[in-house]
Amino acid sequence: MHTAGVVDGIVSAVLRDVEKREAVVPFQEIKARSRAMEPTRDARAALLRHGCGVIVEIKRNSPVFGPTAPFAHGEAEVPIEDIARGIEAGGAHLIACQTERLRFDGSLTDMANARAAVDLPMVCRDVIVDPYQIHEARCFGADMIPLQVGILDQHRLEALIDRAESLGMHVMAEVRTSEEADRALCAGARVIAVNSWTFDTNSLNPAAFAEIAPGLPSEVIKISLGGVRTARDLIHAASSGADAVLAAEAVMSSDDVEAATRRLAAAGQHPACPSRN
Repeated sequence: MHTAGVVDGIVSAVLRDVEKREAVVPFQEIKARSRAMEPTRDARAALLRHGCGVIVEIKRNSPVFGPTAPFAHGEAEVPIEDIARGIEAGGAHLIACQTERLRFDGSLTDMANARAAVDLPMVCRDVIVDPYQIHEARCFGADMIPLQVGILDQHRLEALIDRAESLGMHVMAEVRTSEEADRALCAGARVIAVNSWTFDTNSLNPAAFAEIAPGLPSEVIKISLGGVRTARDLIHAASSGADAVLAAEAVMSSDDVEAATRRLAAAGQHPACPSRN
């Protein structure tokens, strides 16, 4: 269960930030720009490649772990583009970029720069609660967006999914309970990520994916998000039905992003790793 005050505070801060950006670039303008973008890269197809896929999340900071290794050295920080290239070279199926400014020091510019450096589809990682953010994410190169099911009412969840799909993007519905998973399915979500981290308190429930995933239909793409740090963690998630895992600290805590990605990606492609294909 969410702590209502914490969630409301985060959402309110996000909406204030959106209001400021919309005052600079009005909604109709960002909407027109988003519809004029080049076609998206197919994130769903990338998730359906052989084996258990790996999505690596680029992020500068974390409320739990603090600054990540590539960005912990001030002027000597590693360029976003080099990090993205290392992730791609390491065999990841997709790249996610943390764009939330308030808690993670992220930015849409980071995502745009990362995507321009690689051929992989890009997942925008943010708290998305307003249609403006969806058009904005597409303008900066998002091919897939997350929607936090637990903080959206059903009507808004369905409306945001429809809007994202109208722009050619896929939606990753993030859930933390079986009830949220049912709501995501009712809203038409075809990619469901079980997030082991609570939204409000940043505590970890390592058993979340194994508890929720078996109840999801076989045609739904299932992602284990949070708590995957080792090859063993990945194989455990795959044995519970994960088509892909999203890893951040497992890679971003390393001084060698490519090697850290390769260790996870190799586990996902190992013949002993369970896979739908």
